[in-house]
Amino acid sequence: MTREELAEKSEISSKFLYEIELGKKGLSADTLLKIAKTLSCSCDYIMTGEEIPRGRSSKTLQVLSGYDERNLKRVAKILALIKEIHNDKQ
Repeated sequence: MTREELAEKSEISSKFLYEIELGKKGLSADTLLKIAKTLSCSCDYIMTGEEIPRGRSSKTLQVLSGYDERNLKRVAKILALIKEIHNDKQ
């Protein structure tokens, strides 16, 4: 991905991204999050170069973040059925 593509997808200017890369400008948490989401990585990875392991819930949230509202409702129904089946077995 080019700098221009990353900037456009992150909704910032390519000049600003260039200045961030050179260390001439700082960035807000909001801008950092936009860049991380565009690159599909964590803010930790951008800041440190290392992915900090998280619990299972963050992996689940990462999967769910790719779904639109209609599919999230479907997932919720499936999970409710699984919970119901689990409760029936106990």
